[in-house]
Amino acid sequence: MLLLCIGNVCIAQHRFTAVVKNADSKEPLPGATVLAEGSGKGATAGENGVALLSNLADGPQRITVRFVGYLEHTATFTFPRPNDTVYIYLQPAGEAMDEVVVSSTRSTRTIQHIPTRIELISGEELEEKGNMKPGDIRMMLNESTGIQTQQVSATSANASIRIQGLDGRYTQLLKDGFPLYAGFSGGLGLLQTPPLDLKQVEVIKGAASTLYGGGAIAGLVNLISKVPTNERELNFLANATSAGGLDLSGFYAEKFNKVGLTLFASRNSSSAYAPASTDFTAIPKTARYVFNPKLFLYLNPATKINIGVSTMFENRTGGDIRYLDGKGDNIHSYFERNKSNRTATEFTLDHAFNEANSLTVKNSVNLFNRTITIPGYVFDGKQLASYSELAFNSNHAKADWVGGLNLYTDNFKEFPADTFPKRNYAQQTVGGFIQNTWKVNTWLQTEAGLRGDYVFDYGFVLLPRVSVLFKLTSKLTSRLGGGLGYKTPTIFTEETERIQFRNVLPISADSNRLEQSHGLNFDLNYRTRVFGKVSLSINQLFFYTRINDPLLLSNAPGNRYRLTNVAGYVNTRGWETNVKLGYEDFKLFIGYTYTDAQLNNGSTKTANPLTARHRLNNVLMYEQEGKWKLGLEAYYYSKQLLTDGTTGKPYWTCGFMAEKLWKHFSLFVNFENFTDTRQTKFDNIYTGTVTHPIFRDIYAPLDGFVVNGGIKVRW
Repeated sequence: MLLLCIGNVCIAQHRFTAVVKNADSKEPLPGATVLAEGSGKGATAGENGVALLSNLADGPQRITVRFVGYLEHTATFTFPRPNDTVYIYLQPAGEAMDEVVVSSTRSTRTIQHIPTRIELISGEELEEKGNMKPGDIRMMLNESTGIQTQQVSATSANASIRIQGLDGRYTQLLKDGFPLYAGFSGGLGLLQTPPLDLKQVEVIKGAASTLYGGGAIAGLVNLISKVPTNERELNFLANATSAGGLDLSGFYAEKFNKVGLTLFASRNSSSAYAPASTDFTAIPKTARYVFNPKLFLYLNPATKINIGVSTMFENRTGGDIRYLDGKGDNIHSYFERNKSNRTATEFTLDHAFNEANSLTVKNSVNLFNRTITIPGYVFDGKQLASYSELAFNSNHAKADWVGGLNLYTDNFKEFPADTFPKRNYAQQTVGGFIQNTWKVNTWLQTEAGLRGDYVFDYGFVLLPRVSVLFKLTSKLTSRLGGGLGYKTPTIFTEETERIQFRNVLPISADSNRLEQSHGLNFDLNYRTRVFGKVSLSINQLFFYTRINDPLLLSNAPGNRYRLTNVAGYVNTRGWETNVKLGYEDFKLFIGYTYTDAQLNNGSTKTANPLTARHRLNNVLMYEQEGKWKLGLEAYYYSKQLLTDGTTGKPYWTCGFMAEKLWKHFSLFVNFENFTDTRQTKFDNIYTGTVTHPIFRDIYAPLDGFVVNGGIKVRW
């Protein structure tokens, strides 16, 4: 009788088997927890997403499924019930970016499943950065760990991007995968790109030349434009600043059956501005017009064509504030005028043979003219560059393949007003590449690529690259990657831009050679929840890059300069720590960057100039969905070695942003650098006289405290 009673008890205990998967990708979620509420019984999903609950009692049971980064799922099951397997699909949480598809790795996989480490700026973050600097993308990039936008000209505010302590020429700036900002046009690229038409920005730090060719030694920044959808998008932005700036931008996108259209236009202007008693402009007098229409043709379900034209016209003049205000004389007469225009075309043809295989044909042509005028000197040049590519993609559940051929041309012609030797050049590069992304199993994915480039006049370069993604647990992942890179020499560097390319001798394949590099990145990423309500994300990155035969500016006879490949190397190493905390409507971002960049020139070893060894980013955001956005920022830069051998002072900058949102419009205000940190308050920016200034390095803000605000309209 006792044995029969035990048998009845056993029969009353039931099993529940569930398979937990991602609702979008349908991939299993190992590590998900399955709980029977009120019973104290729970289980963790295994490698295949399978979780088993045993000894459940008769009657209704509330089963709850949780996984970090996904919305919680609860359902009620009544026991006894059939012993079949239940499939549960979890939706990614709103703040998770796992399902975003990135294009910079040339793979169709989502950011969660790509072995290459990619930093993504998109959605609300992109809009928030646009509130602070609607006219260009400098601030958007400068506020990321490991990235610093370096101002090159003291009076005209020309700037370049530095990743992990390396000069701007080692970073490749792309627009929708096209290298439109390189060589002569690189010095103004950051300043001439308003962000309103951008969908997202993808940043790869470390060697990426295998993917896109020469120039991506420190990394690449790919600006991804918005595309038309079935729902019309219409955005307008108007912004004004206390320093006399005005930004007007508009974007329209819509799809009509087999035709789509996007149209972006902007006018950005600023008055000459010099805070306090500064002699020279911190913000130059500027007027810029940008017009960018794109046509999208959906010929059939398998074939589409994109055609775009982008034009830009800008006048930028800085210098002695009295001269620009019309009060100049024989003493106050210095100015620097930049007049530039750009016309770029884009063509892309995508054809899918079937669900797995597709062909892409791309071409772009970029014509860039720029004239630099200072008292007694004019630099006038024209760059005609083109990029053509044929690529084949084969995408499968376990592996993606992409291979292709491309041709890059860069032709520069100078129109000198004196007898100095012309710096004309014509460079052509033919390349081929192949890459494989392989999902070995649920915890290991690899990405391996190989590129071969033949650079006319400089020879053949072979560029391998490998990245590995380890999914150690459901909360902990790691990426390891490395590769080779190279840079073709031109006269356009940060050092030569600083002196308006004056008296810089031409580059020659007989005396110059390619700069070549190798680099390595390793990171750990941990995501969890603390006390059930606080989301925590920690990313720790370690990096190392070495560039052999770096191209440096040296003195030449006759008060001239020459770019020479020194018999040494530049290496940069360090780490980035990123912490993100989220609680209800609050988000806190903390980032720290340590950079040790060294120049080794024979027996001489010095720190690479204009590189802050320590940098700290702090951002606190409060957001009520659809109602309010408030942001408080604080950034710290440690002292930096300057090119004249002196050391710049450490400093803090702070800012505050607020935006009030309604359904179709919002009002925003931004108090930038309200601590009024300015280099002119604690250091000089020039030596010599006001009439003939010799400008020093700019390592801190010059404009000080500036307020901007405006309105955004969307339909």
